[in-house]
Amino acid sequence: MATIRILDAADTLNALPHLCEVLSDCVNDGASVGFMLPFTPQDGADFWRNVAAGVDTGDIIHVVAEVDGVVVGTVQIGLASKPNQPHRGDLMKLLIHRSQRGQGLSRLLMDAVEAEATKRGRTLLVLDTATGSDAEAIYPRFGWQRVGVIPDYALFPDGRYCSTTIFYKRIA
Repeated sequence: MATIRILDAADTLNALPHLCEVLSDCVNDGASVGFMLPFTPQDGADFWRNVAAGVDTGDIIHVVAEVDGVVVGTVQIGLASKPNQPHRGDLMKLLIHRSQRGQGLSRLLMDAVEAEATKRGRTLLVLDTATGSDAEAIYPRFGWQRVGVIPDYALFPDGRYCSTTIFYKRIA
């Protein structure tokens, strides 16, 4: 049974080895989440330290799924800080370790992070994801609305161009 937790900055740093493993597993599986191959778990440490710093300043909500005390999934929301966007957040890096996919963890993580964003006054969330990916297919099932596709938006970890699909969801 999975446990879903909202992490503070110290919890994020304490979970660093597991978070690095989840990120590495996803990048090595081809996820276009900002990193290139080759990618080892240690390569993700600075990223997660930056997430912890954002959690500490209140700019990021960080939620994890744990199985037997080990982080196997994660998602974040960056809270828009511009004066004209106090109602908006950016969903970032919904990642599930390959060994735990198909267990419903994505839905649990999404429900938890959306609920926390609502508590923090957010009413609109946006995200982008690789067009044609498994991730793209799950968001409509969670109530997200597809806006459109931007071609050649980023690169897959192996260097191929990757289009991105933009989604939004009204919450609260």
